[in-house]
Amino acid sequence: MKNTVVQRRGRTLKLSDLLVTVLISIVLGVVYHFWSSVYNLFSPLFPQADEIVYGMWFLAPTLVFLLIRKPGVALIAEVAAAHVEILFGSQWGIQLVMYSVIQGLAAELVFAAFRYRKFSGGVAALAGIAAAIGSVIPDIYYGYVSDYETWLLIAKYAMRLVSSALIAGYLAYALAKAVEVTGVTSLLRPVEDKDYAALED
Repeated sequence: MKNTVVQRRGRTLKLSDLLVTVLISIVLGVVYHFWSSVYNLFSPLFPQADEIVYGMWFLAPTLVFLLIRKPGVALIAEVAAAHVEILFGSQWGIQLVMYSVIQGLAAELVFAAFRYRKFSGGVAALAGIAAAIGSVIPDIYYGYVSDYETWLLIAKYAMRLVSSALIAGYLAYALAKAVEVTGVTSLLRPVEDKDYAALED
């Protein structure tokens, strides 16, 4: 698979990029809000089973970056989506701001490490994993991990990492690829053969 795309000019964020980022984030923020119901369905299955679907809350930064492919959009997307979730009356309230900043920044750093030139499922999965690792910091700060036994703590975050790689990584990649096929991204950025090749396995 060709994962590297030659650097394109005009990587500075424009107003249209910001508007599209916020628009997608609004949609994902609504998804985030209702995902809590799905999350709660898994809780009774076994201890920390809800971590299996936790990766959905890291979808915004990876999906938006794969679509727009510009620096900064991953962080903006996660923060914007979290604010939409807060407006819907999330039980986590203002805590989500701290989570979103750290998670979005963690994902952003992964894309930056590849100089914003790689758009593969593997890179998206790494960004999702980074966001999951970032989420541990607020968990510790708010004391959500203090009562866990060691084995349960390991199981909890292992499931979160796997979920993040699959949902925020490979699912985001599949969604971006599907959008590419429709040609909608031609409105967001120039689409060339090499761009499609970067999404081919």
